[in-house]
Amino acid sequence: MKYPAVLLLLVILASISSCIPTKRLTYLQETEQVNDSLISVYQQQKPYRLQISDVLSIRVKALDQNLVEIFNPLGTANTQLGEGFYYDGFAIDSHGNIRMPTLGEINVLGRTTEEVRMIIEDRLLKDYFKKEANIFVTVKLAGIRYTIVGEIANSGIKNEFVERLSVLDAIANSGGVPLTGDLQDVVIIRKYPGGQRVHHVDLTTLDVMQSPYYYIQPNDLIVINPLPQKSLGAGTTGLDTFRTILTVLTTLTTTILLFTRL
Repeated sequence: MKYPAVLLLLVILASISSCIPTKRLTYLQETEQVNDSLISVYQQQKPYRLQISDVLSIRVKALDQNLVEIFNPLGTANTQLGEGFYYDGFAIDSHGNIRMPTLGEINVLGRTTEEVRMIIEDRLLKDYFKKEANIFVTVKLAGIRYTIVGEIANSGIKNEFVERLSVLDAIANSGGVPLTGDLQDVVIIRKYPGGQRVHHVDLTTLDVMQSPYYYIQPNDLIVINPLPQKSLGAGTTGLDTFRTILTVLTTLTTTILLFTRL
């Protein structure tokens, strides 16, 4: 009579230890129980420094638009933010240059979009226009390209035609993280001029919105690692684990009984 009780105890303990607690499955949890929260989101990010393979959208406008048409890609004067910016934009080559109509090659590697805007404006005013022309230059990234892999519904290389994208946006656009994904240790591998660096963010706490890595950058690699429970293969909930272990024990007991009766 002792053995069934011991087996039952083992099943219960295994079920409790292998199921995933709710705390590890819930996004943006508050550290204290309050009625409402005023969240100060990390807004002051360091300016993004342009890298090789980035694509820029550059537009030149003036009082007389006909005067600046030669500096803009053909047929894109009225293009809205989207695929037009990506395919008609200016890609940064392996030497860190972009090639603009009339202006030729401009080195932009390691510069911010604001610095590139000022360079283009200065060249236009120096060689082609007077201040009275009221030229207006806009420079922005033609979308954010990133890669997301691991415990995610739809992994792969993504292109989002926006100027800012949070890691939660990236996960939502990829179908979300299943119960077996580790929200407490999301890995972001980011490129820098000197190489790559690995950063970790915890999506289960509100503090992540204060992190400088909450908003992703072009060419980021997002890795969602699996929870230990997945490697055990016992289930994601206590009930799943109980059923799995009970099935295994039942099969094992039946097998032992059959052999002992032979």
